[in-house]
Amino acid sequence: MEVAKFGRSVAGSLIGGVAETQETLDFCAEHHILPHVEMINIEDINKAFEKIKKDEVRFRYVIDMKSLQ
Repeated sequence: MEVAKFGRSVAGSLIGGVAETQETLDFCAEHHILPHVEMINIEDINKAFEKIKKDEVRFRYVIDMKSLQ
């Protein structure tokens, strides 16, 4: 839920707290559940963003920070 007033906003999340997050991470580790990611270089960010806007992505992009050098 988000409430905006005077250009300010307050937001919350229903995903749980630290204990619930740790429980989820432990479960994933125990069952070898891994995220689907694709590592990209910073120069490919615009192409990646276009794919996201076209709903052509079924994973998370991760920017290789070494590509910033």
